Amino acid sequence: MGANISRMLFSLMIILISCEFFTNGIEWLGKKLRVGEGVVGSLLSAVGTCLPETMIPVIAILFFREKKLEDIGIGAIVGAPFMLTTLAFFITGLSVLIFWSKRKKGLVMNINSEILCRDMSFFITSYTLGILAAFIGIKALKDIIALSLIAMYAYYVYLTVKQDKVYHTPLDKLYISKIFHVKTRFRVVMLQVFLALLGIVVGAHIFVIKIEAISALLGIPAIILSLVITPIATELPEKFNSIIWVRKSRDALAMGNITGAMVFQSCIPVSIGILATDWRLDFNGVVSALIAVLSASIVYFWIENKKSLNPIPLIMGGFFYLIFIILLSGHI
Repeated sequence: MGANISRMLFSLMIILISCEFFTNGIEWLGKKLRVGEGVVGSLLSAVGTCLPETMIPVIAILFFREKKLEDIGIGAIVGAPFMLTTLAFFITGLSVLIFWSKRKKGLVMNINSEILCRDMSFFITSYTLGILAAFIGIKALKDIIALSLIAMYAYYVYLTVKQDKVYHTPLDKLYISKIFHVKTRFRVVMLQVFLALLGIVVGAHIFVIKIEAISALLGIPAIILSLVITPIATELPEKFNSIIWVRKSRDALAMGNITGAMVFQSCIPVSIGILATDWRLDFNGVVSALIAVLSASIVYFWIENKKSLNPIPLIMGGFFYLIFIILLSGHI
C-alpha cells in the first residue's frame, strides 16, 4: 500500500511539473507561430492535452472490435465532456477564489467573451447532435450526423484562426532556455512542448494504474472507480493547465484550454463513436450528457448576459457532478 501511494504521489508530481512546462512551452509556441490566445488556448493547448487520453477509447473501438471494449470506449467518449463541464469548470472557478488576492482583477476573470461564447455554442450544438444520434435507428442518418460533426470542427478551427487576435503579452523565459542557457529557437520550443506532453501521458498513466491498485486494496467498488476516480485522473492535465494560467491571471488561456477541449471531444471522438459502433447510450451516459449540456449552457448564458465571467457559474459545475453521483447511486 505504502509503495503504491508513494508512486501515485510521484506520478502526480510528474504531471504537475509537466503541465508547468507545457503551459510555458505552448505560450512560446503561440508567440513563434504569431498567433493569439484564441488559437493557443482553444486549439494548441486544448487538443494537445486531450489527444493522448482521447486515443485510448478510439483505439479500443477501431482496432479491438470487442463489445465490452466498445462499451468502455463509448463511456470514455461521453465521460470526457461531462468531466470538463463539471469538475474542470469547478476547479477553475475554485482556483480564481484561491488566488483572487494575487490576481490583477481579483474575482473578475480576464476573458474574451466572444471566443468563449463561440466555443460554448459550438459545444452545445455539436454535443446535442451527437447525443440525439444515439436515439436514431437509421444508420445512414447517424453517419450524416457524424460527418456533420467533423465538418463543424473543421469550421470551428477555421473561425478560431480567422478571429484570432495577437496580443504581445510578456512571457516568462522558456524553461529549457533558462535551464540549459540556449537560445529560444522554434525547435527548442517544440522540444519542450513534446517532452512536457510525454511527461503528462506517462504521469497520468502511472497515476491511473496506482489509483486502481489502491482502490482494489481498499475494496472500492468498480463503478465508483470508473465514474469518480479514474476520470478525475485522466482529466488532470486540463485542470492543472487551467490552474496554472488562472494563477498567472491568464484566464482567456485557462478557459480556452477547457472549452476548446470540449468542442474537440464533442466532435471528433463522438463522430468516430457514431461511425464505428452502434452508438447507444445507457442511463449513465444520457444523464451525464444532459448535465454536461446544462452546465455549459449556464456558463454560456451567464457570459452572454453579463459580458463577463466570475467563479459563480463555474463553481456550479461541482454541484452538477455531485448530483450525477447521487442519481447514479440511486440507479445502481
